Amino acid sequence: MRTQEKNNALCVPSFNPWGREVFFADFHVHSRFSRATSREMDAAGLVMAARRKGIGLVGTGDFTHPVYLEELEGVLEPEGNGLYVHREDPEGPRFILTAEVSNIFTQGGKCRRIHTVLFAPDFWTAAEIQNWLSKVGNITSDGRPIFGFPVKDLVRVVMEISPRCLVVPAHVWTPWFSLFGAKSGFDSLEECFEEESRHICALETGLSSDPEMNWRLSALDRYTLLSNSDAHSPGKIGREANVFSCALSYDAVMNAVRDPSKGFEGTIEFFPEEGKYHFDGHRACGVSLPPSETRQLGGRCPVCGGELTVGVLHRVEDLADRPEGFRPPHALPAVHLVPLDEIIAEAAGVKSQTSRVRKEYGRLVGIAGNEMEILLRMEEKELARFVPGKVLAGIRRMRAGSVHVVPGSDGTYGRVRLFADGDDPQESPLNLSAHQGQLNLFD
Repeated sequence: MRTQEKNNALCVPSFNPWGREVFFADFHVHSRFSRATSREMDAAGLVMAARRKGIGLVGTGDFTHPVYLEELEGVLEPEGNGLYVHREDPEGPRFILTAEVSNIFTQGGKCRRIHTVLFAPDFWTAAEIQNWLSKVGNITSDGRPIFGFPVKDLVRVVMEISPRCLVVPAHVWTPWFSLFGAKSGFDSLEECFEEESRHICALETGLSSDPEMNWRLSALDRYTLLSNSDAHSPGKIGREANVFSCALSYDAVMNAVRDPSKGFEGTIEFFPEEGKYHFDGHRACGVSLPPSETRQLGGRCPVCGGELTVGVLHRVEDLADRPEGFRPPHALPAVHLVPLDEIIAEAAGVKSQTSRVRKEYGRLVGIAGNEMEILLRMEEKELARFVPGKVLAGIRRMRAGSVHVVPGSDGTYGRVRLFADGDDPQESPLNLSAHQGQLNLFD
């Protein structure tokens, strides 16, 4: 089993470099109208998930879908600043209108598959975008619709509808559907968007890369690096997020994305090795390889001889003009987190979807207020009052970046482990049932 060790000190000056005067935003999510998405992904489900996670601003996702947009208009109330609140929870998380679009087209003699995230300042603008898209393709079959025209035309039309909109290339390194992907992408942003490149000011790094990897390309220095969850179920909300110190309004947030000095403070990150396409690989043969071994093999699977899927790390190395570990002067903090339910599950030696983990997660979040408070903000002495010892040890290791990672590849998620065999004096799994509701045990 191939493992790697990570160190958060490479990316941040201290574990929580922001303090409390910030809010977290997750822009790229999906509704139940997208394929392979939970039925709980509606406005009410997003409110509950964002509250648990500590996300103050969440994207609606999928405003291009007619039924979903109508639903949103029925339950969201405008704040008058381009953001919305759920009418049943007006003090809860704010909403920003977002959607993901897929463009599949031929350019430069090659089939291209590019995904983008769209931002709209109000329902009227979202409806205008939806109306135009309905004339050039099918917007009812999937919350993430697919179109056959060049992605630069999408940028042009959206910005003509409203210059307050924003178009962000999504998960830019993913092999199959992205700007720089090995299977269908380009080698530069200008090659993809041509004359519409002037409208692109930010890129979404995706789960399989982090800002540190993107800093290796000097061509990306002028773009803001966003991180979002791309969540298809409530539990995945906030697994990656953006950190802002600006006013909580549409224009303030968009201005901060365009110019980070106006209040964009950095990102919350997945460990990129855990992403589904970090390493190269061939899932059918159980093969996962770093770029150096793929090159030695001529890009062929050592088991069957078939073509390997070239992953994110490989593509970054192909395009990079800076060494590994380079940190540009403008670099913002990027903190890597392991979701709380995964920490609880590993401490207990069970799967994260079990009822025991859900109960313990609910108890901890109920005491702390939300997951970000536990993972990022609370001092260890505060956590020790109510967090079981082994869960606390896992949080401590995550904060130090002392994790073991089996990188993902070819559509298979990697695995992050906080307790490698034999490296913890209390290696036996935590008995969650013995701790439920007994806070005195944690003093």
